Amino acid sequence: MADFQDLDHIDGVSVSTTSANLYNNDRDDLVLFYFRHGAEHASVYTQSQVVSENIKWNKKLKTKKIRALLVNTRNANALTGKKGYEALTEISEEIASNLTKKQKEDEEYPKKVKPNEVLFGCTGTIGEVFPKEKIKSSIRNLVDKIKYTQNKYLWIKAAMGILTTDLKPKLAMEECNIGNTKVKIYGLAKGSGMIFPNMGTTLAYIFTDADLNSNVLKKILKKNIQNTFNAISCDGDTSTNDMVTIFSTGKAKNKSINNTNDIKLKDFDLALNNVLLNLAKRVVSDGEGATKFIKINSLKCSSESDAKKISFSIANSPLVKTAITGEDPNWGRILMAAGKAGVEFEIDRVNLFIGEFKILDKGQLIKNYIEKDVADYMKQANLEISIEINNGNKSFTCYTMDFTQKYISINSDYRS
Repeated sequence: MADFQDLDHIDGVSVSTTSANLYNNDRDDLVLFYFRHGAEHASVYTQSQVVSENIKWNKKLKTKKIRALLVNTRNANALTGKKGYEALTEISEEIASNLTKKQKEDEEYPKKVKPNEVLFGCTGTIGEVFPKEKIKSSIRNLVDKIKYTQNKYLWIKAAMGILTTDLKPKLAMEECNIGNTKVKIYGLAKGSGMIFPNMGTTLAYIFTDADLNSNVLKKILKKNIQNTFNAISCDGDTSTNDMVTIFSTGKAKNKSINNTNDIKLKDFDLALNNVLLNLAKRVVSDGEGATKFIKINSLKCSSESDAKKISFSIANSPLVKTAITGEDPNWGRILMAAGKAGVEFEIDRVNLFIGEFKILDKGQLIKNYIEKDVADYMKQANLEISIEINNGNKSFTCYTMDFTQKYISINSDYRS
């Protein structure tokens, strides 16, 4: 998780940020990503039964290429009903109109931008009236500020512009090859609370100059989301607004890829997973009030599904998370959480480790257990818990954070 890699220019993507005064101050709270020649795209969304109006909007779009993505903070546009959806219709028309003018000014062969070529990302408070007029009146300024050449500063501004309770911007990048063609993969994300994966988690946007169609993008994104954004949890709550989207501008002009099993895609597949995992870990490490980053491994299970259930049962246990805050090696809570996961196993086969320290051997506390050594280990900021079920050869790793007094303060004061 190297701090702020040197994201620079990526062909086909333009970024613009501004303040729509959504927080009643001048912080950037509106970010526009513009694809002047269009971009193939694919998304995964929250599986919650309560979804935001922008997710409904995005799912209805059938256009092959997207021309713009607008992300606002402060307001989730969730549980806002018909008015929230209609607000997006008006804003999309405003964006399309202004970008069409931009096309006429800057392009040799300008094209009309249509409202159904605009995606939306919304994040913030649920249930409040969507600030349509503030956003709509800021579109012209956003379009006027579009810069066709990007740099590290602009990417950080964009990552800052989509934050809510986050303390740090989250960016990641990889360079790789498709065949003999070098391509870039850039990503940014936000997320700090209401984080528990179910298909797509938080907001994350991935940009590549690779030439990949939407079908390939969809398959490779769904594959790589499983051990990255679907392997994190901050507080066990799934957001109404979760979306992870990848955009492909095609500017690298690599050889055509029509199948995700194509050997030429192997390097890209690995690089995309690295970007997604980097961002996912950043979300966890910046969880609301977090002081500890925790990796949880469930090993030697009968199925990956069982391993995943056990890992997340431990990760989402308030008793485990608060013990870790207190740097208390209360291993009994870990076994409690594993036991309630709904997975059958025999306790007399289970081994438990905290860091490199073995706690249980075949369900029994080891004879030379020294609690002080484990307590000293738990003073570190990065911790690892491993449980071996020993009834198979499948495993799953998830990532989480601790619960602190600050977490309670942030969420009890969230709307104050």
